Amino acid sequence: MARWEADATGRLREAALELYVERGYEQTTVAEIAQRAGLTARTFFRHFADKREVLFGGTEALREQLVRGLAAAPESASPLQAVAAALEAAAAQLGRHHDRSRRRQSVINAHPELRERELIKMASLATALADGLRRRGVGEPDATLAAEAGIVVLRVAFERWVAEPADTGLSRAMTEALAQLRTVTSAG
Repeated sequence: MARWEADATGRLREAALELYVERGYEQTTVAEIAQRAGLTARTFFRHFADKREVLFGGTEALREQLVRGLAAAPESASPLQAVAAALEAAAAQLGRHHDRSRRRQSVINAHPELRERELIKMASLATALADGLRRRGVGEPDATLAAEAGIVVLRVAFERWVAEPADTGLSRAMTEALAQLRTVTSAG
């Protein structure tokens, strides 16, 4: 086995996802993931803290994408409009791999430990959005409400998108979910 392997992170992610779908998350070991990827368990641990993190390794990049999208929103944008801009930026990143996202979500949905980790990830994204809104001068509770609403839109749109039989576009699903949120909140 070579000491240096091109795209070890990507290969480990794909191998883990394949094994989680084939055998189940709990029945899959780090050694099996590394072997499937043509790497060693030691290499696995250079890239991921544990086998759970293979599914959540892109969280920081997603957070950065959301924050950049929020910062790029026009100054005149309302808090929810700024969050919508952040969601659009996130859709560009998240919406690239429909089949992989669908398989990943099926693994997460099947395991309470992974669902909990997904909720922690969503909470950290909401915190990042709220912080970004406060930097834009949005006060409380508006910043937190808009950020949390944005994360609900993200979750609903993402779940709808991965459930679709064909790739209809995450951006479209987010736009529709945001429109539904506006309808629900204006009716109240």
